[in-house]
Amino acid sequence: MVKVAVIGATGYTGQELLKLLFKRADVEVTAITSESSAGKHLGEVLPHFARNHHLTLEKAVPEAIAARADVAFLCLPHGQAMGTAKDYLNKGLKVLDLSADFRLKNPALYKEWYHLEHTAPELLSTAVYGLPELYAENIKGASLVAVPGCYPTSVILAMAPLMNIPGLDTETITVNSASGVSGAGRAPRDHLMFAELDGDYYAYGAPTHRHTTEMEQELSTAAGRVVKVSFIPHLLPVTRGIYSTITMKVSADITEDMIMEALRNFYLLSHFVHIVSGFPRMKWAVNSNHAFIGAKVDKRAGVAIITSVIDNLVKGASGQAMQCFNLMYGLDENEGLD
Repeated sequence: MVKVAVIGATGYTGQELLKLLFKRADVEVTAITSESSAGKHLGEVLPHFARNHHLTLEKAVPEAIAARADVAFLCLPHGQAMGTAKDYLNKGLKVLDLSADFRLKNPALYKEWYHLEHTAPELLSTAVYGLPELYAENIKGASLVAVPGCYPTSVILAMAPLMNIPGLDTETITVNSASGVSGAGRAPRDHLMFAELDGDYYAYGAPTHRHTTEMEQELSTAAGRVVKVSFIPHLLPVTRGIYSTITMKVSADITEDMIMEALRNFYLLSHFVHIVSGFPRMKWAVNSNHAFIGAKVDKRAGVAIITSVIDNLVKGASGQAMQCFNLMYGLDENEGLD
């Protein structure tokens, strides 16, 4: 029985993680934290968890939590995880961080894109990027896993297998992604209110959205050379889901079959990534840990069109964290996941 602490349990990713953990007989949730709701029963704050009302939310005190847990999931805002991760690691816990604090290997890039000084740069070299389809073996031996961002997950899964195919121009990658509003977190903001968002659709954050550099880091690793990405995120008037459409120039001899074969071969043994003909639908992935990827080639324009869909809260966050947890404890990767 693995004893688990969820640090930041009342946000969207924390709630999604609790749903997954409560279904498992081999896991015991022994600590849940919330700075704003400490002292309240979980079912009092989140009534859909009323059957688990015996759990009380508490403030995150590493000394107290470490005495009751083997692993800590950090569902915290960017900037808050880096300090507390060190505390839990020093007390012998494994840590899975769902924020961006350990995803970037270069602390200078973290400061540039997140506008924060990294306070635990010594941990960046040991943190494993938690994308199981690429780094399963590294994750198995990790003590600190940096769970990828939702947008980067959708893009890296689609593009990493293609980065070294001759004839695909990796200097012309443009990513248009649309996300459900839960990707912006639970904190109330005027422009995310239903009355403001309903019936609307717009781009935001380009060309300096912070997930850009995460995509570039991992695609550069896959390619073995520096790769730049033009990333334009959009906000969808739905709760959850991500649809990424990626385009790049291709030579005349590149066919749709060539791209599809490369994707199918790469994910031949994957439980969660599915290569489909045509364009996938976002609803296929919503509320699941599955990703669906399709590809087309526009011969007239000399452009490849790669599409990728995931659920931003599951495969883009808590479900992927569960995949990593399973690998870290020598379990089947799909344990506890549909």
